[in-house]
Amino acid sequence: MPEGDSVFRAAAQLHAALAGQQLISSDFRVPRFATLKLGGWTVTEVVPRGKHLLMRLEGPARQRGGIPAEPDRLTIHSHLKMEGTWQVYPPGGRWRKPGFTARCVLRTATADAVGFSLGILEVVRSSEEDSIVGHLGPDLLGPDWDLAEAERRIRAAPDVPIGVALLDQRNLAGIGNIYRCEACFLSGVHPAAPVSAVPDVAAIITDAKLLLEANLGAGRRTTVLNQRGVAVGRTSGLPGYWVYRREHQPCLKCRTPVRRGVLTKATGTGTGTGTEERDIYFCPTCQPLPGAGGSAG
Repeated sequence: MPEGDSVFRAAAQLHAALAGQQLISSDFRVPRFATLKLGGWTVTEVVPRGKHLLMRLEGPARQRGGIPAEPDRLTIHSHLKMEGTWQVYPPGGRWRKPGFTARCVLRTATADAVGFSLGILEVVRSSEEDSIVGHLGPDLLGPDWDLAEAERRIRAAPDVPIGVALLDQRNLAGIGNIYRCEACFLSGVHPAAPVSAVPDVAAIITDAKLLLEANLGAGRRTTVLNQRGVAVGRTSGLPGYWVYRREHQPCLKCRTPVRRGVLTKATGTGTGTGTEERDIYFCPTCQPLPGAGGSAG
């Protein structure tokens, strides 16, 4: 699933291509919005909210009783989930993805924006955005970032594994599995350790934010930074990650083979409850699990 930095870059690309541009046509390839046509609407901005993309539009000017009225405002909300992506092409440009995976096509005089395999695609009134993203915690890459509030939300459930708490977007928005594993490693904390056993939750969150910010530019993602916080990773001959997807490979700090484990979290509410399993990667020496002698996982 794309992480906060990927969504941030996607929003920046879409904003640069579409903001201030009037749509020539729109094509929503999902049943609920298949008949919705937004030709003539103007894209005002594209902003990220955690792992969500919000594309805000303003309708054509209108009048009521001869008096200019406030234009209508809509928001195209999308979530990439596991396989989604937005791509920008010159008008009429050849797509790099199969046409049958396109879920939304927006055309302007200067660019075509196409959303492929989007996990969520819906259109809401901009005044109702809170109904879709209002539950999210502080955004690590957003203007609402609040470290103290994010830590408070995580510590409110002391028995939850820290690795589960970090992925809960209601606590803080933008962390995915890569940054969860890497931030826990940098703090020497096992992802399965309960929040109550983590001495410095704020440090893990701060590291995650630093890693996200270091990867906002072009190039392949890396979480191996130098002392100035600059990504070096692959450019220095080192692996791109400390532990993520490095099972059986030597830890970059102590040379112990990195291990892979699984964390399970509950999903849904009421009769729709279930569980979701996600891989974790950790060094059993640098990140001992409390009460397990460092051998758990």
